[in-house]
Amino acid sequence: MERRNFDGKFGRFEMAVESTCCGSGFFIHILVIIFLVLFAGLMSGLTLGLMSMSLVDLEVLAKSGTPKDRKHALKILPVVQKQHLLLCTLLICNAAAMEALPIFLDGLVTAWGAILISVTLILLFGEIIPQSVCSRYGLAIGAAIAPFVHGLVWICFPVAFPISKLLDLLLGHGHVALFRRAELKTLVNLHGNEAGKGGELTHDETTIIAGALELSEKTAKDAMTSISEIFAIDINVKLDRELMNLILEKGHSRIPVYYEQPTNIIGLVMVKNLLTIHPEDETPVKNVTIRRIPRVQGTLPLYDILNEFQKGHSHMAVVVRQCKQAEQLSSSSASDNAEKDVKIDIDGEKPLQEKVLKSKRLLHKWKSFPNSANNSYGRSRSRKWTKDIDADILHIDGNPLPQLAEEEAIGILTMEDVIEELLQEEIFDETDHHLEDS
Repeated sequence: MERRNFDGKFGRFEMAVESTCCGSGFFIHILVIIFLVLFAGLMSGLTLGLMSMSLVDLEVLAKSGTPKDRKHALKILPVVQKQHLLLCTLLICNAAAMEALPIFLDGLVTAWGAILISVTLILLFGEIIPQSVCSRYGLAIGAAIAPFVHGLVWICFPVAFPISKLLDLLLGHGHVALFRRAELKTLVNLHGNEAGKGGELTHDETTIIAGALELSEKTAKDAMTSISEIFAIDINVKLDRELMNLILEKGHSRIPVYYEQPTNIIGLVMVKNLLTIHPEDETPVKNVTIRRIPRVQGTLPLYDILNEFQKGHSHMAVVVRQCKQAEQLSSSSASDNAEKDVKIDIDGEKPLQEKVLKSKRLLHKWKSFPNSANNSYGRSRSRKWTKDIDADILHIDGNPLPQLAEEEAIGILTMEDVIEELLQEEIFDETDHHLEDS
């Protein structure tokens, strides 16, 4: 039924179109209104649900999620690859539905009633409820209607594509939200069962992961055992009964050997090579097999040392520092008579990030390993240790003993030390437990 009112005196013309209640036009308007509200709500919910999923999260779910999550993620990934195009499509459809709703409401109620009802319907059923549902079940809902969304992208493509390209030009595209090292550590800790948030990671798992993330920030100086805490022997001493008993008491598999002073460590002796030595013979240490030991700077990252350890040539290194006298001299005026071992140098120093485990060691023990570094004269220092097995042996007969005047040893670093920093826990062997119990 159509009603017209005209007031010629005031020049006012009013027209309202009303549909007869329970007529065919009335039900058509109701169905269209319901469709527009649901469609606008779906677009609003998908905007929040799909756009809040980063490509990294979806790739993680697609590769390592539950079977159900993997299936959903694989369906959603092609849709959200072009995020700006998807965003423009969803917003265009949402805006079209919300703008069309008052037009159909105006055919049923007055103008102010249409505004009031449309605002209420859009706010409640087009925004609050859809976004609440999609924020929780966005993965499942997005996967279920992914083909429908793909069709909308093609329908809105003529309008959405230019806008999306403009956004790509202004804001860039393909942003990947990756976590920094500190953020990953916090994320792992939050997933631990000790955090009380329902995580499945145990204390040991979170500790080891955190230790692996922190290992790149730690250096050789952080994990070494101080030179004052190690057990070493002079190359000129004799392997008599007293010294052999002391070596047996210490329980180490390898003993460092120094020349003249403990800070001038030149090699090491493997205890298994002393099995054939008779204490009554008082064999000098220099007459037994002495293996070389690589020398590294205290600023060398532990990951670099671990990579060298994994090659199987060496499981221990001596940590050195430049003497003050040597620091004042230029490299061109360095002593030609000093024998230079192969060293792994590093430019610059890294700040100390963590208080080292070794500073609180209760057991003053020394851990050793064989050296596979080349001893060269006048050669540039290499970053890799030699693979020549014969180069591991320090030849004493007829050769002057090495004495490095430009540097001094400050500590010993072994693979066990690096692994302890990785695990962030002490590793005890049978001898350690014996000493601890006693």
